[in-house]
This record gives sequence, structure tokens and C-alpha cells, in this order.
Amino acid sequence: MVGRRRELEAVVAALAARRNLLLEGPPGTGKSTVLRAVAAEAGLGFEFVEGNAELTPARLVGSFDPSAVLTEGYVPEVFVDGPLVTALREGSILYLEELNRVPEETLNVLITVMSEGEIHVPRLGRVAAHREFRLVAAMNPFDAVGTARIASAVYDRCCRLAMDYQGAAEETAIVTAVLDRAPTGPGQLPESQLDASVAMVRDSRSHPDLRSGSSVRGAIDHAMLCIELAGLRGVDPSDDTVTLDAAHLALSGRLRIREGCTRSPEDIVEELWAAHFGPRPDGGGDTDGGDGAGKA
Repeated sequence: MVGRRRELEAVVAALAARRNLLLEGPPGTGKSTVLRAVAAEAGLGFEFVEGNAELTPARLVGSFDPSAVLTEGYVPEVFVDGPLVTALREGSILYLEELNRVPEETLNVLITVMSEGEIHVPRLGRVAAHREFRLVAAMNPFDAVGTARIASAVYDRCCRLAMDYQGAAEETAIVTAVLDRAPTGPGQLPESQLDASVAMVRDSRSHPDLRSGSSVRGAIDHAMLCIELAGLRGVDPSDDTVTLDAAHLALSGRLRIREGCTRSPEDIVEELWAAHFGPRPDGGGDTDGGDGAGKA
């Protein structure tokens, strides 16, 4: 973990107090990373569930094995536990990602668990929550595609922790840490270039033509792509064609244009790139209209 002391303490306090917890923030802010770190340190089990429109109550809770039911009937031994029942029985953390993509009927199951600490499954009976069971959900409140409003009944049963992006120094440290684990290592990129990658990505979050910019993952990808493109082309990683093409690859798919704006993601990427990686005063590099393909 890089930074996040306040958030780590908040998660630990909520879990110790046996509270349900909702982590709310944009993508790439480390919500699942924080929770996994706390769970590992505390020695707690971890059941991960991806929230989407296909998450039915049966997929979350579990179901009887149809073939076994034909021979043995509806007995507990032929019930296949879903992640919720597994977490309830074993006292694990149930981590539900993208809560606002979960269908309402599935959320109603969770409301009962949060209120009563148990669930009643037809033909199986009551499954009570182990003392160590915790429910933690996460959501991105800024994404309107495929999402629904969360009922106040859910919010009323959760503690809420808002997680925003970290500071520039911490994000640079994250990029450096990821490169440390990569085969190429961080040594091929000067610190000034890592700082510029992070600054470019951070500027995308406040750009007037964008609904949302990139997380720190964009800076990680940009740094790695600079190393790989430079190796392919036999040039320095700070070459203008390298940094520009890497910016297009790393950022264009992560930017969300505001409604009514006629600019393309590529236009905005080039603007962001020019602010931090524009042609050097000595004339080094060649933007070549942003293509760079001829330099390979």
C-alpha cells in the first residue's frame, strides 16, 4: 500500500465494529486493494463478487444441485453454497464490487442479511452469520452506464467511506512501485518523465471537455508503453513520438467526453500530452502529426 493511512484506519474500525461498509469512489482509487490488504493482515477470508445485471439471487446465495435432488431430494448436503452463504458460514468478508449494477431483487437479499445477520433459503432453512462475517460493497458513483440508484434502505444499513484520488507524489510512488516489479524495471525512465506522466493523467480529471479522466492506471500504462515503444524503435523513451503514441494508447479509451462536446478523445490526449511532453526547446523529437508510425 502507498499512503491511504486514513482509509486503512477507517476500514479497520468499521470491520472491528462489525459494521457493513460501502466504499464509494471512482475507478483506480484502490478500494479493493485497501480491503484485500486489511483482510490479509487480519487473517480473514475473502469472497469476491462482481456486481452486474447477471447477478441473480441464486448466483449470490447458491442453489440445489438439480441432478442430486433427483436422487436424494432437497437435503442440505446437495445445496451448493454461493459466495454469500459461504461467507456467512465461514465468517469471511463478502466483497461486492459495482454495487449499483446489481439488480434490485438481489439487493433485497443483501438488505435482509445486513438487517438480521441471517438468511432464510427455501428448502434449506436459516443460515446465520458467523461472528466474523462482514459485508463490504464498492461502487463508482460517477458511472451512469448500466447502473441504478441505490435504495436508501441500503445506505441506512452501511457506513460509507468516500475514496478519491491520491496526491501527485503518492501516485508517482505507485507507478514506480509497479515498474519495480516489471521485468524492465523503472531505471529506463527518468523521474522527471514519471512525474510528467502522472501530471498528464491528473490533468485529465479536471479537463473541461471530459466527464471523467483517467485513474493512475493510465500513468502506469503510459510509463510501461514508453519503455516498450522505445525498445521497438531504437530511440530514447523520452522521444516525442514515443511519449505521444504511448499517451494515445494509454488514455484515449479511458476518457469520457462530455455530452455536446465535438472533440475526439485523440484531440484531448494530444492537448494533455503537449502540456507535459511537448517538443523540447532543442528541437529533439518529431511529433509527425501524432502518428509516429513511420518512426518504428
